[in-house]
Amino acid sequence: MATETDRSVYARPYAGAGATAAEIDVGLRQYMLRVYNYMASGLFLAGLVALLTANNESILSLFFQQTASGRASYTGLGMIAVFAPIGLIFAMSFGATRMKAGTLQALYWAFVATMGISLASVLLLYTGVSVARVFFITAISFGGLSLFGYLTKRDLSGMSTFLMMGLIGLVVASLVNIFLKSTGMQFVMSAVGVLLFAGMTAYDTQRIKNTYFYAGQGAMAEHSAIMGAVTLYLDFINLFQFLLYFMGGRRD
Repeated sequence: MATETDRSVYARPYAGAGATAAEIDVGLRQYMLRVYNYMASGLFLAGLVALLTANNESILSLFFQQTASGRASYTGLGMIAVFAPIGLIFAMSFGATRMKAGTLQALYWAFVATMGISLASVLLLYTGVSVARVFFITAISFGGLSLFGYLTKRDLSGMSTFLMMGLIGLVVASLVNIFLKSTGMQFVMSAVGVLLFAGMTAYDTQRIKNTYFYAGQGAMAEHSAIMGAVTLYLDFINLFQFLLYFMGGRRD
């Protein structure tokens, strides 16, 4: 529900249109529901693609190959699938205001589908039971954190600098560890990653909620809902993968 502070600070676009507080609350709930629906549908599609890829030898061989150590590595096409989501995110981010809603939706579905190919590696590395268990734990954790971000009256914008610095540090450490291959560093990064994306889930939810008061209704709100879904989808996937490091049962 929108608080009085929310309305006084963010609801100015509605004042001219004569929207009441009740209408703003209803619109906000519908907007957030669209965001969560896009995100949940994206998780479902990515999971379906991951399952099909991991369990079909013909598809699997297109993106993964066995190394001398017996582990799976990406083929050339697999590397394209790994980096394609980054390009799609940039395309959506820089073109969101100019694209039609249908075009942005198509890019979103392409983004989550290619993410599903990358996630197939998770099913190759961890047992199906442990993946399902950690996914369930992640869903509960994410739901609680997102609900906190939605309901809290505390302004979480002060976390943005800390979260961004943490994210940059995590990316740099991940790149360094590609060469070091340190299990100790991986453990620390996973612990930091869980805390970082827990905070980002709450922060991003509040930010997406506040975006509604500017986006309003119509095409702009639809564009904003899709981009909000991208943000929460990435928060969920990263939280899931870092938790999987601690709680996942490896196949070897």
